[in-house]
Amino acid sequence: MALEMKQITKEFPGVKALDQVTFKVNKGEVHALCGENGAGKSTLMKVLSGLYPEGTYEGEILVDDDKKAFTNIRDAEEAGIAIIYQELALVRGMTVAENLFLGNEPQKLGVIQWDYVYSETEKWLAEVGLAGIKPDQITGELGIGQQQLIEIAKALSKNAKILILDEPTAALTEKEVEILLNILREFKKRGVTCIYISHKLNEVFDIADSITILRDGQTVATHDTAEIDEDKVISLMVGRELTERFPRVEASPGDVVLSVKNYSVKDPNQAGKNLIDNVSFEVRKGEILGISGLMGAGRTELVMSLFGTYAGLTSGDVEIDGEKVKIKNTEHAIKKGLALVSEDRKKYGLVLGMSIQNNITLPSLKWISPYGVISENEEIKHSKLYHHSLRIKAPSVESIVGNLSGGNQQKVVLGKWLMTEPKILIVDEPTRGIDVGAKFEIYNIMNELIKKGVAIIMISSELPEVLGISHRVLVLNEGKLTGEFDYKDATQEKIMVAATGGM
Repeated sequence: MALEMKQITKEFPGVKALDQVTFKVNKGEVHALCGENGAGKSTLMKVLSGLYPEGTYEGEILVDDDKKAFTNIRDAEEAGIAIIYQELALVRGMTVAENLFLGNEPQKLGVIQWDYVYSETEKWLAEVGLAGIKPDQITGELGIGQQQLIEIAKALSKNAKILILDEPTAALTEKEVEILLNILREFKKRGVTCIYISHKLNEVFDIADSITILRDGQTVATHDTAEIDEDKVISLMVGRELTERFPRVEASPGDVVLSVKNYSVKDPNQAGKNLIDNVSFEVRKGEILGISGLMGAGRTELVMSLFGTYAGLTSGDVEIDGEKVKIKNTEHAIKKGLALVSEDRKKYGLVLGMSIQNNITLPSLKWISPYGVISENEEIKHSKLYHHSLRIKAPSVESIVGNLSGGNQQKVVLGKWLMTEPKILIVDEPTRGIDVGAKFEIYNIMNELIKKGVAIIMISSELPEVLGISHRVLVLNEGKLTGEFDYKDATQEKIMVAATGGM
């Protein structure tokens, strides 16, 4: 047994995050840890990695059958445990070599041994399939997938015997995901034990030998992957059967609310290059228009430009409710009835240190500020409305957003934009990094909106989601529109052919 956690209980003020959790991992296996946001997965791993030291929780940790008492992260690392979080912990302005040895610099008489640093970096980069990357490469210049592999190289350089990956593929392309999974398979052959946390059940069943499911801070079950299927895992996670993963409602599209004709967006960083190249499409009231394409296809750039981010760099015609408009900035976009739930909710969608109340009302302060002074009563009233209607799991609207689970943070972002009463709601990767139960709730919220006549544009990298929720699907490739399908005619194969530039 590589790892055993016995009767782990962890409490925060007013909340029991873990309740007598038992978790066992065999040596040399990939063991998946599944559960809804807030189920206790991350808390359990923070206990294991030493972030929550002994004394702040009850229970025992055994590594290779030896009882361990971690007082900090370094203690856990010395026991061979390394964790890689969803938000990468690399310093973007430093070189790859500097990041790999940060906090663990080899020194002689107080002088860093750079020759050793560079030779070891080359070795560990080759280990994770990055032999072409130079140790003196600036980390921030690399892609997210490469940075993820550098995090793994950093963990392995510390002689990690147990590697914990928390949502490692959330921001990766399909190709990068396959590279990562192949590397984990190779590590498994060498006896490295891996704990794999992911909401992407297709990946879990592809890579994991066994699965432990947590729900509401308790261990629900552990199964060999071969003995269980996705539907059973989902029902154990949420405590109920989800009869439909994608609860699409039949649309009754109304009038065209957004018309985009011969639309192009210039690249602000490269003269002569278009991020979007002569694209035309329409969106009607009461429908969900899905936008698909590979990373770099221009999906996010398209919707960001419509929301005023690239003002002055666009050409073509945009009409809202038949009126020709030229969006100058985001404030202008909001006035014209546009709202954008961005793909990175923590960076662009929320102020994490502020309350639910403050976040929800942020774009609508003019509405609740008579004579230029914010009415706290109005702010509380409106935020409570969305706190209740969106079923945001938090004690009150005064709860700090940064303390919420990913699914509940996404609901706060939705509430923020719904308060602006948009005609067109753009959602970019609306369910990235959230669990299946929260996804289901987000889909139902979107369905309720289209019933009220809101037009929704949804970008998603998950083809089952695009096919399961959208009524029509647009496909982009290198900034060009290469396909348009009614959902009844769309298939994953057709979308992938269009996404790769085929016809």
